[in-house]
Amino acid sequence: MGRLGWGGHFGGLAARLDGVFGADGAFAHDRLRFVDFVDDVEEMLEELARHEGGDEEAADGFEDYVLRHYAGDGG
Repeated sequence: MGRLGWGGHFGGLAARLDGVFGADGAFAHDRLRFVDFVDDVEEMLEELARHEGGDEEAADGFEDYVLRHYAGDGG
């Protein structure tokens, strides 16, 4: 992200995601529910869109998309 010039926007990202993934890169379900993680990521995307003057609504579908496609939620 630094090469894209976005590094300044993600200063707290590592701290917010600390402990979410194990050393092997797998999501740590025992530390955080997947749905809570996805909700947090959507909020971060909306925050980035606000900061960049973009369309915050564009990030709104992220949570629904991920849960339908990756969490087995057929809704």
